[in-house]
Amino acid sequence: MSIKLINIGFGNIVSANRIISIVSPESAPIKRLIQDARDRGTLVDATYGRRTRAVIITDSDHVILSAVQPETVAHRLTDKEDLQEEGQGK
Repeated sequence: MSIKLINIGFGNIVSANRIISIVSPESAPIKRLIQDARDRGTLVDATYGRRTRAVIITDSDHVILSAVQPETVAHRLTDKEDLQEEGQGK
């Protein structure tokens, strides 16, 4: 299994294989999830002081905050998968 990396903004890279979900931070349950991760020490803030626009949840229970829209992160993920599939088909 190869390691797939995805840019989540400002040069920060996350292993795409470990991502469970990419969600918007506005709902109360997601805000509680962020606070719980902060309390546990599993929160990674990759916003560089900007507004949080996407919350990435990993299979290791880490919560990553990104200043990039969830749709943009998901698009980068699907584009990378499409490119790799094209390369394997040749």
